[in-house]
Order: sequence, then C-alpha cells, then structure tokens
Amino acid sequence: MSSPHVVDSHVGQRLRIRRNMLGITQGDLGDKIGLTFQQIQKYERGANRISASRLFEISRALDVPITFFFEHMEAYDQDDTMVYHLHEDSEGYGEDVDPLKRRDSLEFLQAFYAIADEDVRKSIFDLVKTLQTTVKSKPKKRDASGGD
Repeated sequence: MSSPHVVDSHVGQRLRIRRNMLGITQGDLGDKIGLTFQQIQKYERGANRISASRLFEISRALDVPITFFFEHMEAYDQDDTMVYHLHEDSEGYGEDVDPLKRRDSLEFLQAFYAIADEDVRKSIFDLVKTLQTTVKSKPKKRDASGGD
C-alpha cells in the first residue's frame, strides 16, 4: 500500500488543526456534513482524498475559506515534475515546527474563540500583537557580571 500524497496529508492536517481549534469532534463534524467519524479520520490522516465538493462542505462547516487547507504549501514545476514544498524550509513538518499542532496553541485558540464578546477578543489580539512587537524589538539584557 502506498503512502498518502503529501498534499492529501497536508490538507488532512489542516482539517484536524481547524477542527481542534473549534473544539469539534470528528463525529460532530461528520454529522454536520453527512459522514462518519471514521471518514473524517481517514481524511485527517490523508488516507482518503477529499473531493472539491466535500472540501467546500468542510470549509463551510469549519467557517474557513478553502484556501485555509493549502496554507503553508506551495507547488511549482521543476524539471516537469510537480514538487510540493512546505514553507517550513528544510526542517520536518511536525508538531515541533508547526505551532498550530502544539496542544498549548490549540488550547489558547479554543479559549480565545470561547470569548463571546468580539470587542474583548479584538482587544486581546491587539495586546498580543503589541507584546510580540515589544518582545522582538527589545535587546536581551546582559548579566551585570559580564557573562551571558
């Protein structure tokens, strides 16, 4: 049996990430679009390819554009062979590289989207963006003894 195509695996991973972000089980998603949880499981593993119409249904159920499933992937033709690259450069594409695969990231996103007040969510987002800029621009303080 051959392994899943890299694109099918990537789309499946993005499906799992978004489903987990929203706190939806495989069964719940399956119920929304008329599938079993086993079929969703196969899609997430990349074992089964998702048709265009099914991907459209999934994108609507998960409230994301279809392009979400292809983010961080680019395709180009090299010597007449289609080659797919993930933007993660030469490192492997796993939990250590993709922050959306980390449990703490998913828990943060679930908590964030559980906040019903859109203005509060926007304020939190603005705060995080400000902190990100502040932390990036501040030079590291050196130890007074001259060591690092």
